[in-house]
Amino acid sequence: MRLSGLWLRSFHPSPKAATRLVCLPHAGGSASYFFPVSKALSPDVEVLAVQYPGRQDRRDEPCLESITELADHVARDLGALTDRPLALFGHSMGASVAFEVARRLAGTEVPLLGLIASGRSAPSSTWGADVHLRDDAGILRELRELSGTDARFFDDEELVRMILPAVRGDYTAVARYRCAPGVRVACPVSVLVGDADAQVPLAQAERWRDHTDGAFDLQVFPGGHFYLNERADEVTAAVADRVARWSAAAARPV
Repeated sequence: MRLSGLWLRSFHPSPKAATRLVCLPHAGGSASYFFPVSKALSPDVEVLAVQYPGRQDRRDEPCLESITELADHVARDLGALTDRPLALFGHSMGASVAFEVARRLAGTEVPLLGLIASGRSAPSSTWGADVHLRDDAGILRELRELSGTDARFFDDEELVRMILPAVRGDYTAVARYRCAPGVRVACPVSVLVGDADAQVPLAQAERWRDHTDGAFDLQVFPGGHFYLNERADEVTAAVADRVARWSAAAARPV
């Protein structure tokens, strides 16, 4: 099945895989962030990574400063993928986008297995950071503090100038996002979080439970907001476990 050339990337096409995993990156992130996940899970799971506008091969496009608009586009392209069940995995901002995508896929013919939300407070939690209002130096300081960006990036002025508009646009989308407490998805939700993540207190991560009518679980890893960089193998295994478990449950006769 042909994929959209704009929003979805397949680094390791796996036509015989029983399931797909759709990965949505963090603020300022790109599809290539999930190349290692795709390599690790292929060929058992076909990984599709979302490419937001304003970065890499889409750097000439204006950023979308709205979580719901991003979700509209992703859900539209996923709507054509009805041949195999899929799960959603989003980190930080990507978790919010993934939640909205799950809402939009409800009632469609896309077989959605579940949602894995990483490094993100529950959708109804208010995120009051003003990162998008800071000057360039302030935004770069935030990126350094999160420790999710290769330190060599900050030494490349041309690269910094290229990516800053996307980072600011993404943080604008995050700051504007609102979700009512009672909004739920039907699919299972699994939450992954670092125990030293200052942005996501465990109590806020636990509140994802209130946004699903399906099963819920929470797994805590050592580390900060980008715990998954340091624990890549463990996180990938945890993701694969959820996908396998949900796939098995969906295959059982009712």
